[in-house]
Amino acid sequence: MAKKPRRNHGAVFKAKVALEAIKGEQTLVELSERFQVHPNQITEWKKQLLERAPEIFDKEKRSEGPDVKELHAKIGQLAMENDFLSVALGRIDGSSAKK
Repeated sequence: MAKKPRRNHGAVFKAKVALEAIKGEQTLVELSERFQVHPNQITEWKKQLLERAPEIFDKEKRSEGPDVKELHAKIGQLAMENDFLSVALGRIDGSSAKK
């Protein structure tokens, strides 16, 4: 018997399957046949969804990444400062700043 290739399911698919399991309109076996996923996997996704659901509504703990616009602005500022200083150091006669 040949092994089936491993499939990687996306977050949207996992959420859809977990929500169907939470609804309880179909059994795990019916859901596993419908979505072609093992019943244990559906149970795990359902458990993860129920455990992490409060995080969606918790505004205090929500950690957002750094502001990309601010980081790009800082990079531009530092690049301009480097260019200015390299030109300024090049103008100084007798300076050994760039060895």
